[in-house]
Amino acid sequence: MHPVTAEVTRRIVERSRASRADYLERMEAARHAGPGRGKLSCANWAHAFAASPDGDKLRMRDPAAPNVAIVSAYNDMLSAHQPYERFPAIIRKAAHEVKATAQFAGGVPAMCDGVTQGRPGMELSLFSRDVIAMSTAVALTHDAFDATLMLGICDKIVPGLFIGAAAFGHLPTIFVPGGPMTSGISNSEKARVRGLYAEGKATREELLDSEMKSYHGPGTCTFYGTANSNQMMMEMTGLHLPGAAFISPNTPLRDALTAAAPKRAVEIRDGGNDYTPFSAVIDAKSLVNAIAGLLATGGSTNHTLHILAMGRAAGIQIAWEDFHDLSRVTPLLARVYPNGSEDVNAFHAAGGMAFVTRTLLDHGLVHDDVRTVAGAGLRRYQQEPFLDDGKLVWREGPAASLNRDILRPADDPFEAEGGLRVLTGGLGRGVIKTSAVKPQHRIVEAPALVFEDQDDLLAAHKRGELNRDFVAVVRFQGPQANGMPELHSLTPPLGVQLDRGFQVALVTDGRMSGASGKVPAAIHVTPEAAVGGPLAYVRDGDVIRLDAEAGTLEIKVDPAELMRRERAVCPPAGHGYGRELFGWMRRAAGPADTGACALFEAA
Repeated sequence: MHPVTAEVTRRIVERSRASRADYLERMEAARHAGPGRGKLSCANWAHAFAASPDGDKLRMRDPAAPNVAIVSAYNDMLSAHQPYERFPAIIRKAAHEVKATAQFAGGVPAMCDGVTQGRPGMELSLFSRDVIAMSTAVALTHDAFDATLMLGICDKIVPGLFIGAAAFGHLPTIFVPGGPMTSGISNSEKARVRGLYAEGKATREELLDSEMKSYHGPGTCTFYGTANSNQMMMEMTGLHLPGAAFISPNTPLRDALTAAAPKRAVEIRDGGNDYTPFSAVIDAKSLVNAIAGLLATGGSTNHTLHILAMGRAAGIQIAWEDFHDLSRVTPLLARVYPNGSEDVNAFHAAGGMAFVTRTLLDHGLVHDDVRTVAGAGLRRYQQEPFLDDGKLVWREGPAASLNRDILRPADDPFEAEGGLRVLTGGLGRGVIKTSAVKPQHRIVEAPALVFEDQDDLLAAHKRGELNRDFVAVVRFQGPQANGMPELHSLTPPLGVQLDRGFQVALVTDGRMSGASGKVPAAIHVTPEAAVGGPLAYVRDGDVIRLDAEAGTLEIKVDPAELMRRERAVCPPAGHGYGRELFGWMRRAAGPADTGACALFEAA
């Protein structure tokens, strides 16, 4: 084990000692209470399967017969979740084959950040994670289940399902992905047309035609944003069946993996021979594995929020410093768009998660001695699934990368360090993703241009006011201000100015996208401006220095002078689009460096 990986793990365990012990005690008590159906009155229990087929009714009369919960984020608007329409039937049939039943316990909302980017609905995006966690708890609170299957894949959905599952951590839980859509036009061509549109050199019709050729069928978007980072993370934590992440939907192998999930869930239930609850799979080591996988593959910055919140749900206290220190020793192994030109299908073909897992294990950068739903340590996840005469089996994944332009071993990486840094200084604390930022752009010192809304920056670009060196400060975008929306729509205009040779950077208390790209961006800055953080005192013309190499975020203004200034006033939260229903979440949300979650009491 690499000494830094071991030390980070040790300090997480020590930091979490009290909260983790309390969590495990509660999970053990829930386990010994047993499924509630054994304690329900006959009338109550009859309600739970009144609409079931006669064969299921006969089986469910036995309170000891296995019953598996399905919690799904299905809707047919999101390409990633449309395939889930077919999954319950596959799962029920497979459960019957092992003398069990499966019930659709509940659905959770699933919004698409790709649809809401730059729109008011994006202000609900982060908090949808917390709504999903609560919805998951509602689905499982009937207490009628021996195991759970979580059907979700995209940005806030997997973290929300995870947090909800943690509340029922005495139950075995398997995450069941849907897989990526097949590849469309190249990512470089998509980026080219977006850039032309930002410069006014392409029409909206040309842009829409390009986007439709990219996002063209069922499955996750194929760039390496938060959705596909989620799937990587579920593999690294051992909550997937091995190799499940990147098999395309509506294929025989995808269906076979879906059918295998309920069968395995029955095998690892309490009372079986290999009881493996969620609370045993998720611990400090498995979350360190998730962080290492994120860093090694150049994954989404959103997980510097999500992993903190997910850990807290299981009594594990993760800090940004853990990401920072692991990034210093975890090499960047993958170049997948936006960190490269190819998509996740090419990444999977080059060796994918099986190869990433193998090389990280071989170099002591992740823990093998963890529990997984597959019944073995993380080494099991260097195998990949395939069909042998129609039967699902696993074989060893490739020992060498099949395309070194996309995927490399840990002893010959694209970069010696992972693609994430923590920034500290006079403007607070934030994070930056450097894996897609060229080295010459990682240090920027320039005058500030202050915006209090992303639309103001877009308007300034259209007026030609950004043809200069500048650091765009977009404030009042934090969780308590307006729900911390992603600001991905700023990437094209800022990228245009970068390509014109100007020094350009973004500093914000909001989020960027999981597709954070080539523009250096200090994001998640905390304390946020809405609670009086330093960003509330910045003025146009203040010189800001963002140094990703040194890990600093400074303003060239005397601190005393800065704080003597009149504090900018946070605009009132917007109404419409349901935003008025989320006021309590904005008020309850913790800071970014604790996960920006509204579900936990302040530490």
